[in-house]
This record gives sequence, C-alpha cells and structure tokens, in this order.
Amino acid sequence: MRDINRRDFMKTVVIGGAALGLGSAVFNKPLEALAGGKYDIGECKSVNVTAVSELGWYDDKLILKQLKAHGLRNSQWTGAWDPRNAAGSCSLIDVELLDGSHHKFLLDTGWHKWYMDQAFKREGVDKMLKNGEIEFLMITHEHLDHFFALETTLKYNPEIKMIIPSTFYPEGMHFLNGATFNKCHAENRIAHQGELVKLKLGTINKLYPGVAAVNFDCRPIVRIRGEESIFVNVKDKGMVLITGCCHQNTITFANFAKDKIKGGDNMYGIYGGLHIAPFGPINKDREFIIKEMGKYNFKKIACNHCTGLAAVERMVELGYPLVKGTARYGSRSKLFVGNGDQVFFG
Repeated sequence: MRDINRRDFMKTVVIGGAALGLGSAVFNKPLEALAGGKYDIGECKSVNVTAVSELGWYDDKLILKQLKAHGLRNSQWTGAWDPRNAAGSCSLIDVELLDGSHHKFLLDTGWHKWYMDQAFKREGVDKMLKNGEIEFLMITHEHLDHFFALETTLKYNPEIKMIIPSTFYPEGMHFLNGATFNKCHAENRIAHQGELVKLKLGTINKLYPGVAAVNFDCRPIVRIRGEESIFVNVKDKGMVLITGCCHQNTITFANFAKDKIKGGDNMYGIYGGLHIAPFGPINKDREFIIKEMGKYNFKKIACNHCTGLAAVERMVELGYPLVKGTARYGSRSKLFVGNGDQVFFG
C-alpha cells in the first residue's frame, strides 16, 4: 500500500490499482464566534448516554506487549493485532432538546465485529439503526478499538450519515469504502453509502441546539491524528463533556469549554474514556491530570474505557462524584460506568 497526500486523496484513493471516489464527503461549516470571542452552541434539556461497550480489549498485558513490539509510532494498519483480545468502544447518545424531541447518534463502533454485534443486539442498537432512529455515526478517532468494527454498523444501515475527523489517514478512508487489511485483521465488506462529513481541526461544529463537536489536534500512538469530542450545554445544569478517549487530555478538554464556549465556565459532568492509566499504573503526569480535574467542580464523573481502574480508584480516594456501574457484560469494576450502563445528565 502506498501513502497518498491529502490533496490527491480528496479526488480519488488509489490502493492496489483500485480507484475509489469519496462520494459525498464534505467539510462541515463551523460555528462563528460571538463578539466576545466565545461560541454560543445553545442549550438542550438533557443527554442520556448508554455505554454500549466500554471494554476496548480483554487483556491489558497482551495489548501492551503487542504495542511495544509493533512500535508505538508505526501505523496501526501494519500491526498483527490478536483478534481474540478485541472488544470495542461504542456509546449511544440520546439528546433531548428543549422542545421535547429526542435525537440519537453513535459515538464510535468498536473493534471486534461479532462482539459488537452482540452488544448492539443487547442494547437494541441493531433495530435503531435499521429503522433510522440513529441519525449519525461519529468516529471520534481512527484507533482500532473504536473503528475496526465499522461493518457492524453498516450492515444495519449502510447509508447512515458519518462524521469523522478531517485528519483521517488514507487507510482509514479506504476502510470506509470497503476494504480488508489482513495483517491487522481489519475487514469491512460493506462500503459506506451515506453522507460523509469531516470536521476540521479546532473548529466548533454545532450538531443540535446545545450540542457541538470539536476535532482536537492530538497525535496518539500507532499513527493517529485528531480526536472529536462533544460539548453538551444542559439548561439550568451546565456543560457536559463527552469523549471517546480524550487523547487531548481532560484539562485541555475542559479548558476549551471554559475559554471558548458560552456557559463553559459552569461544568456539570464528563463521560467517556479519559486516557489516564489505560494499561495499569499511574505516572506522575497522569496523577497531575487527576488532581487538576477537581478544579472544575464536576457534579458527575462517568469515566470508563481507557481511564484505567487505577485512575478511577484514585478519584475515589479524592472524593470525586463518580457515577458507578454494574460490572456486567465483561466490564471489570462497579466503580465506573460499564457495558450496558447508562448515565443521565439533566
């Protein structure tokens, strides 16, 4: 597979002699700032989040061993990842607007196709996709545990609208069109046929009244760039931060809301993977992030996935308002929101 610059790729992708058009790919028009420099994303009534699956992988030691052997800066598409260790990260977001209407979308689509299909059926996501109840799929970033099970979503609705970072690499774009990468055990046999929207780095993109997304410029391991995260401004409650992995780090995430979004100085809650201790012990830099979180006065902290159990236990020690779970369907602890658990902000 040869690498391609983004200008060429906006016209066609050429991999293995096959030309693939990008169809309806467009760049989303970002929100414009108010006179004071902040952005008004509006307000909504509530947001309910279901952790369809927060378990990215089963064995921390095995995935860490494979990452070190592969090289942390080498492309994930060339890694020989063990599919027996694959699960996936995916959340269902249900936003209630001030007029009482509900709008649902998926945040990521997991790693292992069979595993994610079982999770979809368990939570009724398969039926929601079939009947068009889920309005779009947002891929927060290209990491395998958030993206490789794309086929599981597309088989129920190949025409679903998708929102991705503008920083996707050529391999990820090829995967959207239907492709198999044998070495890394990534297979998508169903080409995406719906609208494809890209979010530029650093811009604020309004999704619904009170809901906006930002593509943060970060470069996590295995050659990924960018991560989309969500801001939800709940009327009379405050700002809710929703993320897949928060590779931009929690401080950057919260400060962005505080500095640039109207109402962002009143934090209500945070949900998702916070990428503090995904493989075990907490280092000094990550300990600093945990302590700094206390300054934002979150009323609900619903962390899971790559936050790491050690980090969650430290938050318990500090008396943070953690939303606990049930430790069912493979999640490892009741201390955090696990598979099948829900958290309500409103």
